[in-house]
Amino acid sequence: MANQSESTAAAVSGFFKAIGGFFSGFGTAVANGDAFVKLSLLWWGAGYARRKQYVKAVIMTALEAALILFTFSFAMEYVPKFGTLGTVKPEKVFNMKTMKNEWNDYDNSFQILLFSLFSFVVWFAAFIVWIKNVVNAYELQKKAESGKHINTFMEDIHTLKEENFHITLLTLPVMGVVIFTLIPILLLILVAFTNYDQNHMPPTSLFSWVGFDNFISLFGGGGLTVSFGYSFVRVLGWTLVWAFFATFTTYIGGILLSLLLNSKKTRMPKLWRTLFIVTIAVPQFVSLLLVRNFFSNGGIVNTICSNIGLTGFLRNIGLVSTSYIPFLSAPGWAHVMIILINIWIGVPYQMLISTGVLMNLPTDQLESARVDGATPFQIFHKITMPYLLFVTGPALVTDFVKNINNFNVIYLLTENVYTTTNQVMANSQAKEVDLLVTWLFRLTQDYYNYKMASVIGIVVFVICAVFTLVAFNRMIKGDKEGTYQ
Repeated sequence: MANQSESTAAAVSGFFKAIGGFFSGFGTAVANGDAFVKLSLLWWGAGYARRKQYVKAVIMTALEAALILFTFSFAMEYVPKFGTLGTVKPEKVFNMKTMKNEWNDYDNSFQILLFSLFSFVVWFAAFIVWIKNVVNAYELQKKAESGKHINTFMEDIHTLKEENFHITLLTLPVMGVVIFTLIPILLLILVAFTNYDQNHMPPTSLFSWVGFDNFISLFGGGGLTVSFGYSFVRVLGWTLVWAFFATFTTYIGGILLSLLLNSKKTRMPKLWRTLFIVTIAVPQFVSLLLVRNFFSNGGIVNTICSNIGLTGFLRNIGLVSTSYIPFLSAPGWAHVMIILINIWIGVPYQMLISTGVLMNLPTDQLESARVDGATPFQIFHKITMPYLLFVTGPALVTDFVKNINNFNVIYLLTENVYTTTNQVMANSQAKEVDLLVTWLFRLTQDYYNYKMASVIGIVVFVICAVFTLVAFNRMIKGDKEGTYQ
């Protein structure tokens, strides 16, 4: 535990030291640089032009001009309105020139929010480039003063294909992450602090900042919002219970099934393995929709149970109060059935993973254990299971996070089948079988309550991030690799 805390502290310390070094290098460049380095603060290409790197000077000058053009022709149209998210509502006004009623020049709150955020990201990236540009100009000055060779533009291009190829290789992926991941996440966070819902829908209406009101509503604020706090506790609880059982039942089931099929006592293992793999070959949504129909209130399973008298027996002992068994339409029943159905879907996939790992078990350790008189259970407990956890531990963490966000299983099994009778949960558009992610989906698609959906999205992100960091940190600590070489 001490080593783990020390490594975490060292990583955090190294991160802040790197940031401090970045800015201290900029300060040194500004303080000790010549006139052209200082001029680079205003004209980005000055330092390169002084060292006869004219192509770079033109590129940096063009980049600076593009930033100025972006700022005054695009960003300044939206950023000044960021504080209010717009004040002019849409309405038709009579145009004296055309003698017609025309829409006024109204504000669109969502456009203001999105384009302002995009502008902030562009400005931040430009700020980093600006600092790095000054530092590079100072490095060129020091090379010139010491008589070292200064690369030509073609030599710099060559380095990007050789020793700095990692920069070339990562440029596009990093840009993709920023555009398609970072900006949507930041937008989600910002929406959580607004009143963006069905009553404030752009462009016909405006929405505005409300601070932490939505978080207070979700975490149990009083008044009319108390239903969200009530529903959140129950949905979060079921989400964690579901993620735990969905992960570990399929994981343990896959391992046991793999051990069974790999046993020398099992006949025709290839046939059995093929039959289980068929469940993976069939698209998951097809299987889930079929199973939903089988276990619906009027489905074939209920028909069979009624014909054999099981439904009547359960009604007599008080387990059901209807003429059918509510496999997917009542609390308790639906929770258990969803977990059981997920086992049937998930175990074959885990079986394949476990089979591949078991084929690489260290045979010398197994033979030594058998010679020493270890029982099969002791071998499984002391050698097989620790090895499986070591190899598949990261995948296990990933599966847990994936099940927190397992939209398909919950939605496809319960949509149009399960209807909550809990009025408090219904007031917040939630159901007892909802995960946080399915609740979020319903809030956005059916009720256009984007503000609360954003808050829930932040909660899901925090839960997944914290669990992943803690779990990975614990799993990779120590030197276990040598044990299984």
